[in-house]
Amino acid sequence: MKKLVWNALALSIALGSGAAQAWTLEEAAAPYKGTEIKAIFLDRPGYAAIKLLPEFEKKTGIKVSYETIPYENSREREVLSFTSGEQLDVVLTDVVWIGEFAGNGWLEPVTTFTQDAKLADPDLKLEGFFPILLESFGSWDKQTYGLPFDNYSGLLFYNKCMLKEAGFDKPPATWDELLKDYAPKLTDKTKDRYAYALQSRRGETQSADSFMRFLWPFGGSLLDDKFKSNLNSKASQQGLQFRQDLMKYMPPGIVDYDHNEAVNALAQGKVAMITEWSAFYGTLADPTKSRITDCLAVATEPKGPAGLKPALGGFSLGVNAKSDDKQKAAAWLFIQWVTSEAMAKPYLDAGGVSGRMSVYKDADVQKKYPFVQPMVTSWEGGVPDYRPRFPQWPEISEVVGENGTAIMLGKTSVEAGAKAIGSRMEEILKKAGYYDGKVKLLK
Repeated sequence: MKKLVWNALALSIALGSGAAQAWTLEEAAAPYKGTEIKAIFLDRPGYAAIKLLPEFEKKTGIKVSYETIPYENSREREVLSFTSGEQLDVVLTDVVWIGEFAGNGWLEPVTTFTQDAKLADPDLKLEGFFPILLESFGSWDKQTYGLPFDNYSGLLFYNKCMLKEAGFDKPPATWDELLKDYAPKLTDKTKDRYAYALQSRRGETQSADSFMRFLWPFGGSLLDDKFKSNLNSKASQQGLQFRQDLMKYMPPGIVDYDHNEAVNALAQGKVAMITEWSAFYGTLADPTKSRITDCLAVATEPKGPAGLKPALGGFSLGVNAKSDDKQKAAAWLFIQWVTSEAMAKPYLDAGGVSGRMSVYKDADVQKKYPFVQPMVTSWEGGVPDYRPRFPQWPEISEVVGENGTAIMLGKTSVEAGAKAIGSRMEEILKKAGYYDGKVKLLK
């Protein structure tokens, strides 16, 4: 009997000791109370984390100061911070910046923190992120540098009422259907009504959201497996020519449409369909910003001859490798918290799009957010290297943006424009050492 009592007492002490040692955010943050960390966020719907900051600051005593800027200025702004030594602790990294940022040593590997028991939440669960997001947004050369934060899949948003009036009870399943069957019936230029709007403004919007969108579904790509241009292949040419053919069913001035213009065209009933990022669902579903809330519906992007190959985009949050140790730790605690499974639903409800798989298995979430099912389908079968992630992408993006715009405007042919991009792109890659073995062919 004594032995049983002593065993029970020992177990009680052990459990009590374990409970006392259980990791909590508050205890982990205690040494950093009063620390200020700085971040950059974008003026986009997905930056709902801003609404959650008071909760984090109350729990931790860590102050998160941030600057909100347009996407077009964000990369240059962060690079300036890295090179000038200006404080920037939480690094926002676009999928196409990861090679540049990690390659230059500007990002701290997450193992710095995950291997520190005082900072690592046992419930972090890196395997809980969609693999395509963790691989594309946060990883480079077999090392993880950031956690998926503002996560996008290209989706087809459409006005089901306009489609019904035109005789359609479902969205187009393929791009070919959209062009040949849907677009003519949904376009009435006398009423300033159009079938489709494609955000195509010169810059990253042109290169990523417009130009690249029509390569993959048609079996094309920017580069082949030797990092040479694939733009003049039959499949790539087919996709780029399809974009030209579709333009006659788009609003005038489509080459000046950025995301806001495309979303607003659908929201105000000017166009019947757009292919846009998942993060814009909240804008389109908001009755103060959209006239079509009762008619709004969402599907995967149409399939091409090569199948479902939707656009992929998004950002990770990482820690600046040049920050002081105290700021690094505090920044990691914020990143770990805001991207956690526990915060996935609050982040979603605030207007963000979580990269966590578990939250989308919730039946209530699926019912409340119609974009979830097509988005998950897209992420599960998407293209990890939808855009190249190597350090030279920003320079190449400018070339694609310039010539892609010229193609759309008819200033050059699809074939000649693609050849010009390919030639200049190969010059950039040759100069960087991709063809003489000096640089590993990482994507």
